[in-house]
Amino acid sequence: MPECESGSGARKGELFNLLKEVPFLDPYPSYSNFILCKVTSGMDAKKLKEDLATMGVMIRHYNNKGLKGYVRVSVGKPEHTKALMKCLKHFY
Repeated sequence: MPECESGSGARKGELFNLLKEVPFLDPYPSYSNFILCKVTSGMDAKKLKEDLATMGVMIRHYNNKGLKGYVRVSVGKPEHTKALMKCLKHFY
């Protein structure tokens, strides 16, 4: 089991670093299996979620008062991270 946890932790660290490179996302460090990101630069979190969904990538956006303008990105397999980053590059 520790191997699974360390692999997941490494993938989360890699995903976090990649998300930091996206100019309109401000990711927060996480102890969970997802990374919360503030959507910045005038981009709409809900529209980002919808646009990514049309490309086959699913993320979650929040519409409640405290988290409006945020999205949640789950830590997945390396191929999921690669697909996410490829799609995000369409926006910058």
